[in-house]
Amino acid sequence: MKLVGKILASTIVTVGCLYYALHGMDRAQVVAELGVLPATGVLLYLATLAVTHFFRSARWNYLLRPIGVSVPLRRLLPISSVGFMAILALPLRLGEFVRPYYVAREGHLRMSAAVGTVAVERIIDGLIISVLFFGSYLMSTHSEFSRQLRVAAWLSLGGFVGLTAFLALALARTDAAIDLFLRFSLLRRLSPARGARVSEKIRSMISGFRVLGDGRNLGLFLAQTVAYWGSNGLGMWVLARYMGLPISLGAAFTTMAFTGVVLSLPNAPGLVGQFHAGIKMALSAYLPLAVVNAKGLAYAIVLHGLQTVWYVAAGVISLMILSRGRTGSLRDAVRASNQAAESPEEEPAT
Repeated sequence: MKLVGKILASTIVTVGCLYYALHGMDRAQVVAELGVLPATGVLLYLATLAVTHFFRSARWNYLLRPIGVSVPLRRLLPISSVGFMAILALPLRLGEFVRPYYVAREGHLRMSAAVGTVAVERIIDGLIISVLFFGSYLMSTHSEFSRQLRVAAWLSLGGFVGLTAFLALALARTDAAIDLFLRFSLLRRLSPARGARVSEKIRSMISGFRVLGDGRNLGLFLAQTVAYWGSNGLGMWVLARYMGLPISLGAAFTTMAFTGVVLSLPNAPGLVGQFHAGIKMALSAYLPLAVVNAKGLAYAIVLHGLQTVWYVAAGVISLMILSRGRTGSLRDAVRASNQAAESPEEEPAT
């Protein structure tokens, strides 16, 4: 039933986003824009994407160190690359457990603790893009932002601030945080035995939150996170300018932030529809709708295509590196990682 619910939510989001993205599209102009794609702009964007990929991968080590794990960069990069490919390629966030699975498979730590570090990473990322998006809204004339964008600004900020508060509570008062989760989920009442197992898994996962009390590693993680999002936004601005979209650097960062908020919803395979709808809605705050439905959609298609090709290529190469001497595929890794996440023993198959 849980899987059916996720599939239904993902389908609704995907259909709605595709309808919004394609509605009013100037197909002839979009095709024309794609036909004169500037090679220099593409190459410069790919250069910033390489920097983005590096910092997105390397920063995870600063979340693992406080729980006694340090993965060599030569190993961390392929592990992260396969994980990013899985998140991009698969629906319903089914790829989220792939990175923790590979770290746990090599015997470094319990998988639930690794999942805890990924939870911290995602919540901090969400908080950063939400604050950036909300700040852009406050500094605007407000009339630039549609009603949907204004509502999204408030909801995303409130949601991620709430999750950040839960992280702090979990670290300071672990038992209280677990009790709060079990109470709201009704697990303790509906299934006491399962509630006890979930309680232990949450306790282990919270151990992955330790970076919040480690000033040095948290500071290094945040510095690389700023570099990650900074190079991402800069690359989006460079590509936009080369494709003839007259947006400022600040508008590019706002577009990045809002698209990130949209992508936090239940996702479709390859982020098809969601990515394009996020770009279109954000650009509509800065450009005439006719421009957005032509150059803007061409920009969204190119941006999405380049990111997809990059992350899939990096993931496939990395999967071959990680599978050296073993048999396995992305499907095997995803299946094993999700089984390990559900297993009480948390011992991933080798």
